[in-house]
Amino acid sequence: MRLQNKVALITGAGSGMGQLAAEIFAREGASVIATDLRADRLRETSARVQGAGGRILALEGDVSRAADVRRWVEDGARAFGKLDVLYNNAGIFPDEDESVTEMDEAVFQRVIDVNLKGVALCCQYGLPELIKAGGGSIVNVASFVALVGCTVPQDAYTMSKGAVLSLTRSLAVQYGRHGVRANAICPGPIETPLLAELLRNEEARNKRLSRIPLGRFGRPEDIVYAALYLASDESSWTTGTTFVVDGGITVNYF
Repeated sequence: MRLQNKVALITGAGSGMGQLAAEIFAREGASVIATDLRADRLRETSARVQGAGGRILALEGDVSRAADVRRWVEDGARAFGKLDVLYNNAGIFPDEDESVTEMDEAVFQRVIDVNLKGVALCCQYGLPELIKAGGGSIVNVASFVALVGCTVPQDAYTMSKGAVLSLTRSLAVQYGRHGVRANAICPGPIETPLLAELLRNEEARNKRLSRIPLGRFGRPEDIVYAALYLASDESSWTTGTTFVVDGGITVNYF
């Protein structure tokens, strides 16, 4: 198993890619610290992991609150004895997020708090445990919109994800000597219920698909398996990278 004897903290593990990551990481041998804002979603994740014979500790809280993040790290390390992987997956993408000229300050602040501050807090409290364990892996989820412009802007989201890339590079340089690797994944459009709702119009859907050379939207497992590689020892000489998993959308000029 690729994560045998490792302990991984996964944020946003109550649904979507985070829930799938909890299942796959546990299946690959990891003890999982699953965190989310909603307790009901965490119960579902726990049931899935435990039903498959995995080890999981579910902890409710808000990734943008320092006290909650500190508690996650402390309780998780106490329960499993150490911390090897930080998978900073939690993020929001509100419909109200528009161009910077139309930006609502409250929407902007909430996006930054979750998507950027949340990553920073997890690293702030998680890094000492990674170092104590002799090294480890930080996997930050960014986005392809951090790399290219968009004619339908979501500028708070774009800013937050661009900052995650910069933070990832800085962490890689600072903590490499401690055996800690830091990498970011930039997913392209992923086939989720939210995307399906946004692209109910067939013309709009086909227009978006025409930009993807591989001819389909991503699936949650496309991203989770990239994270699995970065969390595992297979990527022991990989750090500071921007791992683009987007079906080719960012390299398509026409």
